[in-house]
Amino acid sequence: MATPRAHHRSAPEHTHPADVPVQTALAALADPVRLKLVRDLAGSADWERSCGSFDVPVGKAALSHHFAVLRAAGLVEQRDAGPKRFNRLRRAEFEARFPGLLELVLRSDGAGREAGAGQAG
Repeated sequence: MATPRAHHRSAPEHTHPADVPVQTALAALADPVRLKLVRDLAGSADWERSCGSFDVPVGKAALSHHFAVLRAAGLVEQRDAGPKRFNRLRRAEFEARFPGLLELVLRSDGAGREAGAGQAG
């Protein structure tokens, strides 16, 4: 009789926001899928959302890549609970590193995009 295989995968690696250059943070937040993930996490309690609970127009492999980029940018922390991986937005840590940046990108009113629209060089 075969024994069932345990679900094994390596634990995700996390980059602390203090070690993230601003260019990395901005690049992570520039992608529309990653921005949606961050916004959805901002509206959820810590560790409430599993990776499969997000409504984004990408497959599993692409979603894994997007979460890896967010981890590398210090925006997201993940932990495994059985077969699921749960997420937490590292709001306080990211805010300490980049004051005001997360608040600006989380705005849904477009004010962040319009701030420099009328300035010509």
